[in-house]
Amino acid sequence: MTTDVNEIVDVIIAALGPTLPTPVTITTETSITRDLGLDSLAVMDFVMVLEDKFDVSIPLERIAEVETIGDLARTIQELRGRG
Repeated sequence: MTTDVNEIVDVIIAALGPTLPTPVTITTETSITRDLGLDSLAVMDFVMVLEDKFDVSIPLERIAEVETIGDLARTIQELRGRG
């Protein structure tokens, strides 16, 4: 089970690749909406992919609090820790 934030970030970056219109350098500080240009539908589709990959359910109110890739990784790590 992947619980290290850096490992989770690596999985997030790998999963993001196919959804991006152009290649982008992604770090933990990358803004999901501003830097990656994902609209709300694309974000929701991406979140569903991550929920399957990490076997977690990310509540909508938690998604609203996520701004960067690092935020997303920490949220997934926290949700996995509860399992």
